Amino acid sequence: MADFHQNGNVATMHNLRTRSSEDLTYQLETFAQTRKITLILPSLYSELEGEALPHILSELSKAKYLHRIIIGLDRADEAQYREAKQFFGCLPQNHIVIWNDSPRMLELGARLETMGLAPAEQGKGKNVWSCLGYLLACADSDVMAIHDCDILTYDSDMLARLVFPVVNPNFSYQVSKGYYPRIGGGKLNGRVTRLLVSPLLIALKRVVGDRDYLDYLRSFRYPLSGEFAMRTAILPDLRIPSDWGLEIGVLSEAWRNLGPKSVCQVEISDAYDHKHQSLSEEDAAAGLNRMSTDICKAIFRKLAADGTIFTSNIFRTLKATYYRTALDLLEAYYNDAKMNGLSIDRHSEERSIELFAENIMRAGASFIENPYETPFIPSWNRVHSADPDFLKDMRTAVAADDAEFT
Repeated sequence: MADFHQNGNVATMHNLRTRSSEDLTYQLETFAQTRKITLILPSLYSELEGEALPHILSELSKAKYLHRIIIGLDRADEAQYREAKQFFGCLPQNHIVIWNDSPRMLELGARLETMGLAPAEQGKGKNVWSCLGYLLACADSDVMAIHDCDILTYDSDMLARLVFPVVNPNFSYQVSKGYYPRIGGGKLNGRVTRLLVSPLLIALKRVVGDRDYLDYLRSFRYPLSGEFAMRTAILPDLRIPSDWGLEIGVLSEAWRNLGPKSVCQVEISDAYDHKHQSLSEEDAAAGLNRMSTDICKAIFRKLAADGTIFTSNIFRTLKATYYRTALDLLEAYYNDAKMNGLSIDRHSEERSIELFAENIMRAGASFIENPYETPFIPSWNRVHSADPDFLKDMRTAVAADDAEFT
């Protein structure tokens, strides 16, 4: 992917293979002396048993520029929390494992519930949001980065390249979004981006007309990547979606709060592979079936907030336009894969497109039928306004868990 094309909407930082990893890391270590960097790792306990995370920790051990690593641990009991603390104990950096299911954290969750500020559902969005709250409570970092714990092709360069644009004091970027080709096992992956998001954005432009927001989203080469970095000054006002629309939601928040000139995308890998979600055709509440609906709703909500009017007729037209557009793009993806010696199962891909088309209608119907739906978790500024002691008490609870279960 070594090119130097700029799309004119968000700046693209390419990897032109002209600078060594050692040189890039050395400069990061220099910047980090005055701009502290914290990495957030949202993790399920089950990921400790996978093949990806041990290698990720080995690579992270090389990142001397990191001030702190915050691990948000979900779906773990007490014994598993103790095991997780030992597992992450190999990290040489200052680090903390937040046990999201501990009695203390659950008590804090109940406190939010009484104020009407609790996240609507469990999941990655809530995990990330809690980690952000702890980071804000520490009040000692200038840059926050986040990536998933299931990256099979991870190396330390990914993090270095991701944070560089927002750590460099000579750059004005507030948000950095990672991108890469999704390939692995001799296949072209990234189904939701290729078969849903890209054709949906094209179809939306044809149906509802030109929108700056659509041009902004279309500028990202991989809008669903879970790797991004931000300057911490923008975190208190950030609203995190609680559903599968997290990545689109964060980009939308950057658009709302900052504008495209403060956002960049950066090439962080030549080949990226991680755990693959199943299509879950029979279960609308699981896998890519659920994910695709949540992503559609996230995009529709943002367009509506900017003044776009949606009706049932518009969603029917959008579905038909999307379907034709997705099939056209599939032909291009198929030929691209073949030229590069990769495989695509066209039957499986077309089944995915058919499901996504139905989910556009499902998401549209949900949007129309539930106009008062508020899937965003409240910003930390709002929580602080309602309960000024909450962040301090969260930090105390995390420290108490860490001390008690050592």
